[in-house]
Amino acid sequence: MDTRALIEATPPFSSASPSTLAHLSSRSRLLSIPAGELAFAEGDTAPFLFIVASGSFDALKRADDGAAIVLRTLTRGEVGGTTHLAGGGTRSASLRARDDATLLVLDKVDLRQAMHEDPQLDEGVLASLGEKVRRKTAQLATLLQAAERDPREKIAFFDAKPYEREAFERRMPESLRAQWIGARLGPDTARLADGLPIVCAFVNDELGKAVLEELAARGVGLVAMRCAGTNNVDLEAARALGLDVVRVPAYSPHAVAEHAIALLLTLVRNTHRAFARVREGNFSLVGLVGFDLHGKTAGVVGTGKIGTIAAGILRGFGMKVLVHDRVPDASLIEAGAEAVTLDELFIRSDVVTLHVPLTAETHHLVDDARLARSKRGVVLINTSRGGLVDAAALIDALKTGQVGAAGLDVYEEESEYFFQDRSGSAVLDDLLARLLTFPNVLVTSHQGFLTHEALDNIAQATLGSVEEYLAGARGDKLSRSAR
Repeated sequence: MDTRALIEATPPFSSASPSTLAHLSSRSRLLSIPAGELAFAEGDTAPFLFIVASGSFDALKRADDGAAIVLRTLTRGEVGGTTHLAGGGTRSASLRARDDATLLVLDKVDLRQAMHEDPQLDEGVLASLGEKVRRKTAQLATLLQAAERDPREKIAFFDAKPYEREAFERRMPESLRAQWIGARLGPDTARLADGLPIVCAFVNDELGKAVLEELAARGVGLVAMRCAGTNNVDLEAARALGLDVVRVPAYSPHAVAEHAIALLLTLVRNTHRAFARVREGNFSLVGLVGFDLHGKTAGVVGTGKIGTIAAGILRGFGMKVLVHDRVPDASLIEAGAEAVTLDELFIRSDVVTLHVPLTAETHHLVDDARLARSKRGVVLINTSRGGLVDAAALIDALKTGQVGAAGLDVYEEESEYFFQDRSGSAVLDDLLARLLTFPNVLVTSHQGFLTHEALDNIAQATLGSVEEYLAGARGDKLSRSAR
């Protein structure tokens, strides 16, 4: 291949002197890329500029949900990488060969030196960069114009994970357009909702008075919580600001109840420890002795939909079921469950599972005093809210054996850790770090809701509330109002 002819025919270099062209040609190299393979990936360092010598390439950009979007296709003679000449930088897109193709690669250091020595080359490259900026600006203007003409209402989703986004996109009505914001909602990110009438948030977003004031000032009228709990929302401040707040009171009670039982079964039969052992070639059963649930007593705190389902499953194991609630579910009593006081439930139960909301009354419902009065060796399961359990008191009870095991899908200060990959850093929360050291403690990252059915129900209910709001419903007229 005549590399000099290819360089000379390419607009940024066509005005360079013959000696510069000869130098660049001598310093260039050819890079063959098989069909379907990447020449480089988005985020890689950008040490060279390139010219497509043969074949064609797709420039790919990774979207928020991980999907690869084709920005444009480059064919023979097209140049890439000029925007990285000014500094180190990284690739802003991936380059994938559509067919067996070849790149002519020019090292950035060599090219910058040649531009310094040849004013005509310098002028040609700068002109090419200017044209690229003008083209991109025109494309952006076209996209912005199309967005402004879009008649759909916008809804801002904060910190939505890929599995949530997939569920919501399946249910998204034609009247709505989602704006996905990767950050959590809080004091530093509320401004990102500027001009958006609807905000969708989750359990670990921060919606205190200051954040709600910021949202209201920026035109938000509805806060749609894609969860059941609203303990992270200042509802009084929302009312004062005229903000409507909706929630998902029930999405899949079976999902949470079944996860509670999964934690229980794992702990009482030590399957989590057995799994870790056999993967390392250790098939010993020493230390893995469990106990039968049949014939034992289970205490269910809270007999809403989730608690009622959990009680039914526990009865299916042949357990005696004690329940505590302000108004215990009548069907459970008719089926043989016994309604008792909270203290009596802890005193008599071999297993206690919590299914109540977090309120001022239920905060640290499980504390030193209650654990001290519980049956020795009790197994505690919490799939509701972390603040129900005083973590320091639980640790003390685990150390003495007063609590035999604990299954926790929630933790009071979980917002700093749950739903994130923190595997590359230390756990700085001393209580959480200590809990993770106990072999008889099983912590999951608030995944009790995480089933296909629950995600679909959450999306359907949340978007249903949004459509009610857009149709004119306000306050108590919203069927899932949290006010």
